[in-house]
Amino acid sequence: MAINPQHAADLAKVAPLYERVKTVIPDIEWPVHASYIAAINDLKVTQNAVILAHNYQTPEIFHCVADITGDSLALARRAVDTDADVIVLAGVHFMAETAKLLNPDKVVLIPDVRAGCSLAESITAEDVRALRRKHPGVPVVTYVNTSAEVKAESDICCTSGNAVEIVESLGSDKVIFIPDEYLASYVAEQTDVKIIPWQGHCEVHERFTADELNSFRSSHAGLTIIAHPECPPDVLGAADFVGSTAQMQNFVVEKRPSKVLMVTECSMSDNIAADIHDVEFIRPCNLCPHMKRITLENIQRSLETLEPAVEIDPSVAERARAAVERMLAVGK
Repeated sequence: MAINPQHAADLAKVAPLYERVKTVIPDIEWPVHASYIAAINDLKVTQNAVILAHNYQTPEIFHCVADITGDSLALARRAVDTDADVIVLAGVHFMAETAKLLNPDKVVLIPDVRAGCSLAESITAEDVRALRRKHPGVPVVTYVNTSAEVKAESDICCTSGNAVEIVESLGSDKVIFIPDEYLASYVAEQTDVKIIPWQGHCEVHERFTADELNSFRSSHAGLTIIAHPECPPDVLGAADFVGSTAQMQNFVVEKRPSKVLMVTECSMSDNIAADIHDVEFIRPCNLCPHMKRITLENIQRSLETLEPAVEIDPSVAERARAAVERMLAVGK
């Protein structure tokens, strides 16, 4: 069958990008992605746009159209520095809100408004106010995996990578830590500060079990297991290393284990494997259904229409921005 001339031109234009991802994207899939990738990279120029992609995005997004990649903290920090007029957040809604908080005068797009988060949905602003009434005078540390309304009721935000540092920066003997119960438990083990938790969970990480990890270890001699602190405590206890997505990536890059199992959303293994070929990745594939709502097709549509754009009530945004900015100031 003859190839459409435009499609052939797109394939040629993006061929160098395929060289980077060919070990994680099958040959048969690449032609489907090529035209979208070519169009998106052209639109970024005409719209003066940048794409921020979380580590859980698929390789064709993460490696082929994204300009800034990383975990929640990295995306938050680098969103401040961009001089683009338009920011496309290839992630979930709370990440797009965070980018908007830090760039109130820019257009921030989320390609699918349904890309939510079980953690963000586990707590409301009224829940935070009730916690403050129950624990008067106790500061509230809020994980960035929350809505702007919840951030606005908080003293400071944190990510999984800086949670302990943020908690200890407050100089308080106790803090309210919301909304992830398992991250709160992990932080409590790393500090003398008393942690008052909330019972929110990530629907991806809470599905892992210690028995599952031990089964993988029995089946793969020499396996190194690294886990995200949103996992249940028994899972973290069965792991060799615990850290944020950025810390997990750094571990693989620096330690170069012969075999590694990353206990987190499985696209992250693909994204690291695209660049690291001397490590065997054992993949227990738990996908985030929200992250997977972001596709090349709807990224292209967002750039063409400049929709859906993220908007935040100014009265909420001012307070939420302060909580995020306090986080970014810690450690500087």
